[in-house]
Amino acid sequence: MYSKTAAVKNQVGLHARPATFFIQKANEFKSNIWVEKDERRVNAKSLLGVLSMGITRDMEINIIASGSDETEAVEALVELIANPTTD
Repeated sequence: MYSKTAAVKNQVGLHARPATFFIQKANEFKSNIWVEKDERRVNAKSLLGVLSMGITRDMEINIIASGSDETEAVEALVELIANPTTD
């Protein structure tokens, strides 16, 4: 299991379009991946799960992965939310 904390830098947080990009990236990996905020954990590959978290700009979240490509998965998702290319 590998995890990392990151601050969301997208203007609107992880809502609608940015959340879709996040989920698409998560689905590129074989590992089980979760997003955790305030003791609540959801599947990072689930759009409804991620949207239900209400993640806004500058909020810190934990990204946790378990599996064969866990480190790569977490690092890629942290990079995506910390350095958004599309707001």
